[in-house]
Amino acid sequence: NFCSLRTKLPTLLVVHDLAYLHFPEQVSRINLSYYRYFMPRFLRKATHVVTVSEYTKQDIIQYFQTPSSKISVACNGCRPEFKPLSAAEKQAIRVKYADGKAYFFYVGAVHPRKNVHHLIQAFDRFKESNQADMQLLIAGRFLWQTGEVRDAYEAAKHQEDIQFLGYVSDEELPRLMSAAMALTYISLFEGFGVPLLEAMHCDVPIITSNVSSLPEVAGEAALLVQPESVEAIANAMQQIAVNTELREQLIAAGRIQRKQFSWKKASAIVQKAANQTIREIK
Repeated sequence: NFCSLRTKLPTLLVVHDLAYLHFPEQVSRINLSYYRYFMPRFLRKATHVVTVSEYTKQDIIQYFQTPSSKISVACNGCRPEFKPLSAAEKQAIRVKYADGKAYFFYVGAVHPRKNVHHLIQAFDRFKESNQADMQLLIAGRFLWQTGEVRDAYEAAKHQEDIQFLGYVSDEELPRLMSAAMALTYISLFEGFGVPLLEAMHCDVPIITSNVSSLPEVAGEAALLVQPESVEAIANAMQQIAVNTELREQLIAAGRIQRKQFSWKKASAIVQKAANQTIREIK
């Protein structure tokens, strides 16, 4: 999200999101001041801008009046390690991480914008109404302002079925994803949402938020929920847990949706934008 303001060379700026504008209270004072001062200058200085979603493009246009013609929308891609596992491989992962049980899976940093506290509350409510022997696995480091997450966990009646895995290696993450009953990624805001794409490549259904770029990336491959509604998240978990046909529908939709996003496509768009940047200078 930054570039040189002094260079006389043509500059191609990549902007993943403008989260600081939507959740300023979740950014440190010094970082917020930095973004507020420099972001408009970066966008004016850049010869051309690449974003990772149409949502972020429209954010830039709305907040900074950047011309649409100056912005290209690329995407993110997925590592080839994210792929389906056999039934035996899935069970081995469940034995290793979830006492052999099926599980919902979250991966990402743990901080307020990721909404993990509502995910925990929703899982607890799901367990109250559904006696399925399932767990919630949360993979990712604790970062900042995590008090609500700790409070939600301490208040949960089903703590024994909630596991914090901390940082997960690049080798283990695809296996954990592929063995999940569903990815539960209920973030309050994303510029793209890479875990959604990773789940699609693993043939895993998705529950995600109906805000920011997430519906754009999820397409028909996810149940969309209001991220601050614990009841809505819990109801989506219930649907996934009991409805095999629904899970298969979401997986099939994911196989189609994932074709829209690849590093090959992203690189082609960035290359085209770079060529355009050079032509505009000339």
